[in-house]
Amino acid sequence: MAEYRLETPLKDEDIEKLKIGDTVYLSGVIYTARDAAHKRLVDLIKDGKELPFDIKGAVIYYVGPAPAKPGYPIGSAGPTTSYRMDPYAPVLLDNGLKGMIGKGPRSKEVIDAMVRNKAVYFAATGGAAALIALSVVSAEVIAYEDLGTEAVRKLVVKDFPCIVANDMYGNDMYKEGVEQFIKRGKI
Repeated sequence: MAEYRLETPLKDEDIEKLKIGDTVYLSGVIYTARDAAHKRLVDLIKDGKELPFDIKGAVIYYVGPAPAKPGYPIGSAGPTTSYRMDPYAPVLLDNGLKGMIGKGPRSKEVIDAMVRNKAVYFAATGGAAALIALSVVSAEVIAYEDLGTEAVRKLVVKDFPCIVANDMYGNDMYKEGVEQFIKRGKI
C-alpha cells in the first residue's frame, strides 16, 4: 500500500495510480453534500441547468459538519454513511465527479460508474470527526443554505486524510478485507 498527496481537482492520472488501501492526503477544494443536496444536484443535471460548482474533477465529502467554534472554520466533520448517496452518485460521476469521501460500502452501480468514469471512493475515519476538521482551512456555504448542516459547502483542505476504499479498477476494500479474514479463519 502506498501513500499519496493529491491536489484537487483530481485528474485521470491521479486516479489511475490509486489502489485500495492506499493512504491519500487531499489538499485543495472539496465540497460537502449529503442525500438532500445530492437529489437537488441530480435534478439540476436532469433539467439541463448549471450546478453550483464545477463538478469536473471535483471531490464530494459526505458530511454534515457541526457548527464551528470561535476561531475555527468548521466544527467536527466526520463522514456520513455513503450508501444513502448511491441513487445519485452514478449521475454525478457520469458528469465529471472524480472522488467521493464517506464511510461504508458502495453499491455495484456506484462501483461500475467509478470504473466507467475513472473515479475513486475514499473512506474517512469515523469517530475522528474533530481531528478531520483540523484539515479544513476554510468553509463556505455555496448552495442550499436551507438544508442547514446538509447545505453544500466549499471546503479548502490541507492534507485531509483518507484511504482508498474503491479504486477505478473495481476493487473494493470492504469486500476484499472481509474475504481476507474469512481465508484466515477469523470470521
